Amino acid sequence: MNIAFIPVRGGSKSIPLKNIKLLNGKPLVFWTAKAAQESKYIDKVIIATDSSEIKEAVTKFGFSKLEVYDRKPENAQDTSSTESVMLEYIEKAKLNPDDRFVLIQATSPLLKSIYIDEMFEALNNSDADSIFSAVREKQFHWIETVDGVKPINYDYKNRPRRQDFQGLLAENGACYINIVKNVIADKCRLSGKILAYELPAETAYEIDEVSDWLIVENLMKAKN
Repeated sequence: MNIAFIPVRGGSKSIPLKNIKLLNGKPLVFWTAKAAQESKYIDKVIIATDSSEIKEAVTKFGFSKLEVYDRKPENAQDTSSTESVMLEYIEKAKLNPDDRFVLIQATSPLLKSIYIDEMFEALNNSDADSIFSAVREKQFHWIETVDGVKPINYDYKNRPRRQDFQGLLAENGACYINIVKNVIADKCRLSGKILAYELPAETAYEIDEVSDWLIVENLMKAKN
C-alpha cells in the first residue's frame, strides 16, 4: 500500500490557520490533498492535524482516499519535528513495514499528481530506497568563513555562463517517498540510497510568509 501523509497544525504563527486559509478559492491543504487523491499510485491520503477547525474543513473535500488522523498535541508544537508525527502515525496505524510512505507538505500547493506519479516511477525503475522532489538552483553560492566568504559551487575567477552552469539541486519540501521500515529504522523521511526528482522551478515556493502566499496565488491564477 502507498500512503500519502500530510501533516498540518492549527498553530501557524506567520499566517494564522494557514492550512485552511483560502488560496485561489480553496483551503491551502486542499491543493496537496487533491494531488495525492488524483495520483494513480496513492492508495490512501492521511491528513494529520491537531485542529478541530482543520478537521472540519478537510472532511468537506469529498476525496474518496482521504482520512483524518488526530495527531497528539505533543507532536504538534512549534518545536515538533515532522518525523515525530510520521512515526506516531506509523505506530498507531500499524502499517506494513513494506508499505510506501509518502510525506507531502501542505505548504507546497504547486505539487501535482503527475509529479507524484513520476517520482514513483523513477523510484520503481531504480535500485534506490527513497526519493525527494527538488528544484535546480542556478545561483552562485558562498559560505562565510573566518577570513570572509568563499564560493562553494563555482570558480569566481572563471564565472560560467548561466546556460552552461549545472547549479545545485535543492529540496523544495513538496514530496518525499520512503519505505515504512526505513522510516522506523532511521527515524527520517529519507533513507539508504536517495534519488532527487527535479520539478519545475516555480515549485520551489513554500508558503511560510505572506509574501510567499501572494506569489503562489498569482502563479496559480496565471496557470489557471
